Amino acid sequence: MPNTINQNEINMLRTELELLMRERQALLKIAGVAAGLIAEMDSHNLPIATVEAADILATSINQLSEETLQDALDAVHAEIVS
Repeated sequence: MPNTINQNEINMLRTELELLMRERQALLKIAGVAAGLIAEMDSHNLPIATVEAADILATSINQLSEETLQDALDAVHAEIVS
């Protein structure tokens, strides 16, 4: 009986981990698309409210670690062009 409980717990943890990994992948795609959008924006042609919202988004993206940002860009097959 103890082995069954342990196996059930392992299966529940495995299922939860798989869910978290799928959610991470979805969030990475969102972050990658957002980073690409910010990189392509021309703030001179946008309403001030849009520029302010983009600034908040850019600030959030800049708080990501380099590794996470690269994972996000990879998730959408984007590149940082210097």
